[in-house]
Amino acid sequence: MLFEILIVAGVGTLAFALRSFNQPVLFRVGTLGLVVTSFLAGWLIGGSLVAGILFASTWFLLPWMEILTRVRRMRMPVERNLESRPPPPRSVFPALEELSSEMESCGFAYVEDIGWTHDDTRHFSRHFLNPDRTTISAVCLIEQGEFAFYYVFFRSKASDGRLAITWNYPFSYGLHQYPGTFLNRVAGEQSIEDLSRSHARFLPESLGSNPSAVEPDAIQNELQEDFRGQLDHNLACGILRREGSLTIRYTVRGMFFLWFQFLRDFVRFS
Repeated sequence: MLFEILIVAGVGTLAFALRSFNQPVLFRVGTLGLVVTSFLAGWLIGGSLVAGILFASTWFLLPWMEILTRVRRMRMPVERNLESRPPPPRSVFPALEELSSEMESCGFAYVEDIGWTHDDTRHFSRHFLNPDRTTISAVCLIEQGEFAFYYVFFRSKASDGRLAITWNYPFSYGLHQYPGTFLNRVAGEQSIEDLSRSHARFLPESLGSNPSAVEPDAIQNELQEDFRGQLDHNLACGILRREGSLTIRYTVRGMFFLWFQFLRDFVRFS
């Protein structure tokens, strides 16, 4: 039994070591190693091939606990009630001022702080605009109970409605992007300056050389239109459905979509 325990511990240690490398292939091999470790634990220590398969499958089935217990009951508003909001305290978002300074050092001017809330989820967003007013950027915080994370995005729009978005959102997104949206996802460890440069390189590929300008007082309306377009698209795709006139919820198809998004994150394909 000691020999079997050492084998499982060795494979597990190797898997975690491979996942510590900032190299996609090694990271994915390490992810596969976690599944193999669980299989070996069930097979060698549990003494059953069936137990090994069950142990390994938990990596893929565990997200359904969250989907069936929380997502299935979740209701989201059809309209975001955007409103001016003071920034969260430093104890909640200690990096906000530093990130804002980095954004301003890249030439973006502060415009506003806004937020909205639904269920137990709180959203905060600090918006900026570049000198020629063609790119909106933002530092965003999402709080959900005790869990919180932040991300940064840069957004430009062409006159025909096409969108180019560069961001470091840390998870696969829970909705389909609206058609005509070009998404440039950048690793989270990149600085705001790196994100800004990446967006500048991305614009000619996605929108061409002349994105539309936006006035500072129109930012909320622009982002609201983006949200409505994405919402309508996901309703049409069957990811979401209306429940009453004011709320929406995920469909069964939408729940499976979220599960596949989890699998994408697990192996870090995106």
